[in-house]
Amino acid sequence: MQTHGAMTQPVETLRPAAELLAELHQVRHAVAAEGRTLWQRWDIGHGRRRFRVSALNFAQYLALRRRDLRALQTDLMPYGLSSLGRSEGRVLANLDAVIGALSALAGGPRTHYPRPHAFFRGERLLRANMEELFGPVAQGTRTARIMVTLPTEAADDPALLATLLRNGTNVVRINCAHDGPSVWAAMIANLRAAEKATGCRARILADLGGPKVRTGQVQGAGHQGRIHEGDQILLTAGGFADPTDHPWQAECEPASIVQRLAVGDPVFIDDGKLAARVERCAHEGVIIQATHTGPKGFKLKPQKGLNFPSTDLGLLALTDQDHRSLDFIAREVDMIGYSFVHSAADVRLLQQELAARRPQDWQRIGLIAKIETQRAVHNLPEIIVQAASNQPFGVMIARGDLAVEIGFERLAEMQEELLWLCEAAHVPVIWATQVLESLVKKGLPTRGDMTDAAMSARAECVMLNKGPYVAEAVAALDRLLTRMAENQSKKTPKLRALRSWDTSVGPVPGAGDSAGAHA
Repeated sequence: MQTHGAMTQPVETLRPAAELLAELHQVRHAVAAEGRTLWQRWDIGHGRRRFRVSALNFAQYLALRRRDLRALQTDLMPYGLSSLGRSEGRVLANLDAVIGALSALAGGPRTHYPRPHAFFRGERLLRANMEELFGPVAQGTRTARIMVTLPTEAADDPALLATLLRNGTNVVRINCAHDGPSVWAAMIANLRAAEKATGCRARILADLGGPKVRTGQVQGAGHQGRIHEGDQILLTAGGFADPTDHPWQAECEPASIVQRLAVGDPVFIDDGKLAARVERCAHEGVIIQATHTGPKGFKLKPQKGLNFPSTDLGLLALTDQDHRSLDFIAREVDMIGYSFVHSAADVRLLQQELAARRPQDWQRIGLIAKIETQRAVHNLPEIIVQAASNQPFGVMIARGDLAVEIGFERLAEMQEELLWLCEAAHVPVIWATQVLESLVKKGLPTRGDMTDAAMSARAECVMLNKGPYVAEAVAALDRLLTRMAENQSKKTPKLRALRSWDTSVGPVPGAGDSAGAHA
């Protein structure tokens, strides 16, 4: 067995079962010991009882994935035992099952297989956590939930809520960065009326706005008002310098960020449409030089998002506006979305605010951590432990900001890794950002839209943004997720019978199965 970089070469000779068995025993022993040490370090003895089991499996998964298992995985394949890649929800049980089968093949002592009830406990825990957050769904339908961001019109249009519910919406999202308590209250009232009219129930997620890092006022000239690669921009803490020296200028909000920037730090504006680096520090602020603007250049505008992936911005996770929003939403909604959460300390801060507003039952409020920065990715284990050990918890993969923070190419890989870690902790995941965007906004999906939406079925909830065709998008996503649920569960193919090709040579058991209708 040879490996070259990321490529694993095919096995040329069958590795002895006894040799593989010895290696697996070593892996199991190390994973169990390291996992327990990490679990004890977390010290969640007084946390939610259900999460204690999940936390131990999570710790064991982190210990398992510290190792490069590609060669071992490939060596197990000829024996029909390559299942390590689907061990997220049941680390030790999965290792024990492989060890049991390999021991029998190697003629070793009889090993007890995990009982099915224990083997599939992780799936049951994840489903229970999903239903605790997002509510139950009818038996026999899709398992993944659909979440829809409500537009402001939902406060004045009860019929919109009724249509969304009939088409399959399970969760509605209120974006607290917009509108205010009176509008949010009207949205909730219309939702309750729609629930009575349709007989469908929906949970409510309220997303806190979080710290807004944006351009303030801007100033610029040249190239028909567009910035091109190589152009320099003065980023200021407020006000403008002499335009003769600095043709392009933009205020940074909050102003405190400017003094934290260092030469070489990457800067992105407007979801990465402009990429730049800090070229030098100046008396008036910092000079950033554009490294990517697109072929037509970039038009600098106020109130566009700023991202500083490698800079500690020193911002509090909860803003004054968030505190005011919490005064209303802590009483009215089922879940709170935490924007730009970076650490366990950030989670504790929000939990303290919830406890102050609902001292008797704050732990019943669901918490959704929006993973949208590099720091949040790095600190995800501690975020999960702090949150899930105290209250219902889920993770939103906020792919917009995350793509800017870590790079679009890395995002494709990272969204997979986030799904794996959350499954190991039995934590539900919300797949968000630009799902079926063309269908939502223009009424017609792209091929890429449908492929991405199909991939989203591996999450426990899929979020659609607002748009003129969102009701149609909900119906389409409902059908797609229902079909995908028959083919795939997380990373595991279900292997239903394929009906798209007629290769029959005789009767097939189960040929009348209704699954065939969805070929």
